[in-house]
Amino acid sequence: MTILDGRKTSNDIKNEIKAEVDKMKANNEKVPHLAAVIVGNDGASLTYVGSKVRACERVGFESTMVRMSNTTSEIELLDKIEELNNDDNIDGFIIQLPLPPQINTQKVLMAVNPNKDVDGFHPMNFGKMALDMSTFIPATPFGILELLDRYGVETDGKHTVIIGRSHIVGRPMSILMGRKGFPGNSTVTLTHSHTKNITQITSQADII
Repeated sequence: MTILDGRKTSNDIKNEIKAEVDKMKANNEKVPHLAAVIVGNDGASLTYVGSKVRACERVGFESTMVRMSNTTSEIELLDKIEELNNDDNIDGFIIQLPLPPQINTQKVLMAVNPNKDVDGFHPMNFGKMALDMSTFIPATPFGILELLDRYGVETDGKHTVIIGRSHIVGRPMSILMGRKGFPGNSTVTLTHSHTKNITQITSQADII
């Protein structure tokens, strides 16, 4: 049995990125600048965004955390997004979810410039992913692909069962595992809360 060590892989990738950034700095090139917008004081969200800021510091990226109050209006958030879209110093940014109930999440995600949508949530980027075009891919699916690739896990012709159909993980994963190439070329079954006989389905899987 091969253990897929996500922590080790993450550290390896960060070291590789840092080496590239060091070269950029040595050549007096602009290093990537990422921003994160967080609305409210959700503990899990603050922890998540904080880890992103620390990761940026480790690899040498510039980073900006934009904190907005829980009472922020949809218009105020959209104005901030427009500001980031037009800021040439910012190369990419994320809108941390969930958002307060007074804000339409879909409307907000649609407002992000697809070229700065590092989360890969914009329909344009999702569509490019589905068409096997180069684009931003949601973080968790992209991380899974990296693990499969770096550990040489064979996916060609395998039966892959995806549990969950969220736009962030399940649905992108089902598309990516069924695409041509590696990792991919597997036969995908997408299961969810309405799936019957899920135990039987997963017992027949090569990859879950």
